[in-house]
Amino acid sequence: MPSEIIINANPREIRVGVMENHVAVEFYIDHKRDEDIVGNIYKGRVSRVLPGIQVAFVDIGLGKAGFLYVSDVDIIDIMEEHESLLTKKEGEDAEKEEIGFQRRKRRDSDRSYLIEEVLQEGQEILVQVSKNPIGTKGARITTYITLPGRYLVFMPTIDHIGISRRIEDEVERKRLKKLIQEIKDSGAGYIVRTVGEGKNKEEFESDIKFLGKLWMDIKKRSENSKVPSLIYKDLDLIYRTLRDMFTQDVDQLIVDSSEVHQRCLEFADSYMPKFKSRVKLYDGKAPVFDEYGLEMEIEKALKRKVWLKSGGYIAIDQTEALVAIDVNTGKYVGKENPEATILKTNLEAAKEIVCQLRLRNIGGLIVIDFIDMEIESNKEKVYQALEQAVKTDRSRTNILKISELGLVEMSRQRVRDSINRILCQPCPYCEGKGSIKSSKTICYEVFDKIQKSVKSGNSNKKKILINVHPQVADLLLGEESDYLDHMEKKSDKKIIVKADFDMHQEQYEITEI
Repeated sequence: MPSEIIINANPREIRVGVMENHVAVEFYIDHKRDEDIVGNIYKGRVSRVLPGIQVAFVDIGLGKAGFLYVSDVDIIDIMEEHESLLTKKEGEDAEKEEIGFQRRKRRDSDRSYLIEEVLQEGQEILVQVSKNPIGTKGARITTYITLPGRYLVFMPTIDHIGISRRIEDEVERKRLKKLIQEIKDSGAGYIVRTVGEGKNKEEFESDIKFLGKLWMDIKKRSENSKVPSLIYKDLDLIYRTLRDMFTQDVDQLIVDSSEVHQRCLEFADSYMPKFKSRVKLYDGKAPVFDEYGLEMEIEKALKRKVWLKSGGYIAIDQTEALVAIDVNTGKYVGKENPEATILKTNLEAAKEIVCQLRLRNIGGLIVIDFIDMEIESNKEKVYQALEQAVKTDRSRTNILKISELGLVEMSRQRVRDSINRILCQPCPYCEGKGSIKSSKTICYEVFDKIQKSVKSGNSNKKKILINVHPQVADLLLGEESDYLDHMEKKSDKKIIVKADFDMHQEQYEITEI
C-alpha cells in the first residue's frame, strides 16, 4: 500500500509520522532531553536477585535499576562467562573446561534454570535495553544481545536463522534461509528482516561483515570499561527510521530540515542508493505536520473518544493493568435491521481500533468490548477484520476469539511509552483519577465535620471559620444557606464562610475562633 514517512526536526525534538493511504498510522518522538534508550548496551552489575519473582535488578548507570527476568537471561552465555572466570582464577586447563561445559550444556538443555542459579549479587554482566523505562518502572533489559543491520538482525550468542514473518512467500523463505546458512559465521545467529526479501548474497555479506566488526568492537569496549557504563548507543530516531522503516513500500520520505535532509541523503547513498530519489526536502509554507494532517491526528489520538465515519465511536481508557476499549453506535442508527447496523459499526471500529493502537503506541493487555451480536457468523467477521487489520502492524500481537460476553482480549508488544504518556502528564488537580468530588459532596463533608465538632463540646469558642474553594463557598452561601442557618442555631455559634482561591476544590479548613 502507498506510504509516506514525514520527519519534523528541530533543535528541541524530532517527530516522525508514518502514513498509509494518506492516513496517519504511526507516530514517534524523541525529545532531546529524554532520548530513547531501547537497543543501548550497558555493562552493569547485579544489585539484587529476587528468587520469589524470578527477577534480578541490574545497575546500568541510570536513575533506576534495570529489571531482568529469568526468561531474558541467556543461560549458556552467562554460564560460559562464569566458567571462564573460574578457569582464570583456578588455572585449570581451558580445553578440559570447554569439554566439561559442553557435556553439562547437553545434560541440562531441557532443564529450566532459577535466576539464583545463574546470577549473584555483585556479578558483572553485559545487557541490552529491550523496553524503555515506563512510569515508575526501570528499563527492561536482556542478556540476549541483538544488533540490527539493514537486512539482518545479528544475534552473536544464539546459533539460529530466522526469517521475518512478513516475508510470506515460502520459496523465498527457503532461499533466504539456505543463503544465510552458507555465509553466516559459525555459532552466530541471524534474522532476515523484511527489507531483505529478494536481496542477493553480496548484500547480506556486507551486512554480516559490518555487524561482526561492530560486535567485536562492543566486546573490546566492554572489557576495558568500568561498571556501570554505556558500551553501545543505538542509532538516533532519524537513522532508525531510515534503517527500519524506509523500505520499498515507502513512496517518499519528506524532511523539513535541510540538515536532516542531507543526513538522510548520505545514509541512502551508502545503504540504499535506489531509494535516494525518494528523499524529499519539504519547502511548503505551513508546518509539515499541519500540511499532511498529522498534527490533527495527534490531537485526536490524545482524546478518549474517537468518532467513526458512520457516526459510531470508540472510547479508549488506559489503566495500570490494561487498556479498555468500548465500541458504541453513537449517532449511527442505520437503515437496515439492528444486527446489520451493529455489524457495520463493529467492522468499522475493528479497523479504527488497530489504527489507534498503532498511532498511540499502546501495548500490553487490551480488552475490546464490541457491541453485542446475535449471529455467530457476524462475530467471526469482526474477528477476521481485526486479524486482517493487525497484519500491517509491525508490533507483535495476539488476538483471542470473541467471548460469550462480546469481549475480545488481545496483547500488543510494548517497547516504548504511549504518546499519551510522552506528551501528557497526570492532571495535578484530580491526580490522574479523571474526576473529583463535587461541590455538593464537599458541602456535606463540611456539615458533618461541624456536627462532630459541636457534639464533642470541647470548645467554648463562639465562631466557626470555614475556608473553602470559591465554588463550594457559593454553594454554602446560596443553595445550602438554610441548612447553614440551621447549623448556627443548633451549635449556638456564628459560622463564617471564606472563599480561598488557592484551595483545591476538595480541600477545606474548619477552625473555631
